[in-house]
Amino acid sequence: MRNSCLTLVLSFACAVAAAAPPQRVEIGYEIARQGSVLAEVNQRLEHDGRSYRLSETWKGKGVLALRGEATRMSQGAVAADGLRPAKFEDKRPGRDTRQAEWVPSAKTATLLRQDQLSFMWSLAFAPPRGTVTASVADGKRVTSYTYDMAGRERVRTPAGEFDALKLVKRRDSPEDKTTEIWLAADRQYLPVRILIVEKDGTRIDQVAVKISAQ
Repeated sequence: MRNSCLTLVLSFACAVAAAAPPQRVEIGYEIARQGSVLAEVNQRLEHDGRSYRLSETWKGKGVLALRGEATRMSQGAVAADGLRPAKFEDKRPGRDTRQAEWVPSAKTATLLRQDQLSFMWSLAFAPPRGTVTASVADGKRVTSYTYDMAGRERVRTPAGEFDALKLVKRRDSPEDKTTEIWLAADRQYLPVRILIVEKDGTRIDQVAVKISAQ
């Protein structure tokens, strides 16, 4: 019996490890507004199954390149139900650095203690099976979002074509912008596309152009 229990525990641990993103992942994105590329974004994840660190570098193109480089960082713990940030930092030229911190031992539900960088990656560690409600901090305020599952969809990006799980943010009013997220189910649910449609119809599309993993 003891050996059987040990086998089950080890099998479960292996399944969790297999479902998580690789220990080192780097994704390069392009952000386009109405089809014109505005910026290049690079996100890097490093984790050991217990703790994680996420970093992001944002570089504008054309006139926006004059604004300099923006960076964001999130670090914390890896839990069974996603990422649990302990610290978030957002640095942009010409603006005070924004920060958010959480008490590691607090029993706050994992999805209710997210930051702007950790949220999508948390879904990669714990793929949703239904409606997702999250509280996301940006270093200034905390905003609640609800996303509904919109099924599977093939999505093409410069980084490849993926079988993706699509999530759509619930709109509280007709004036709210629309946000859609695609997680590549055949690549450990890595976030490969985000589409935002403003209330005036302006489309801001963030798509993966390169993925490297170890």
